[in-house]
Amino acid sequence: MAETIRVGPLELRFLRTKHDTGGSLDLFEMTVPPSGRMPVPHHHRDWDETIYGLTGTVTFTVNGAPQPVGPGESLFIPRGVVHGFDNRSGAVATCLCVLTPGVLGPEYFREIAALAAAGPPDAAKLRETMLRHGLVPA
Repeated sequence: MAETIRVGPLELRFLRTKHDTGGSLDLFEMTVPPSGRMPVPHHHRDWDETIYGLTGTVTFTVNGAPQPVGPGESLFIPRGVVHGFDNRSGAVATCLCVLTPGVLGPEYFREIAALAAAGPPDAAKLRETMLRHGLVPA
């Protein structure tokens, strides 16, 4: 059963998680509204990320270089590589995100959503939550 988590203006719909894939992968569809962005550029300690564009265009910045991902396009982000994203297109964009292996799960996003819902997140709490789940802020 899919779970949808809202983190500020971003929507993540988990289709598969580490819990139902034996830790093989996490798979979610991400919806990014116009001007939506990743709050904190970071890298992953323990997993790689592959992005596949479905609708609109999300621009990922990987190691400082912008890489637009539109429908039918893909992007591979190896663990350890700093990245972020934003939607510069002026239209809603969606993409599939595949994390391999599946070690993150939806738990991280639930915690970040709770922090965001309480108002502007405390930077120290945000950093602590990211580090505890294997995301290293840039």
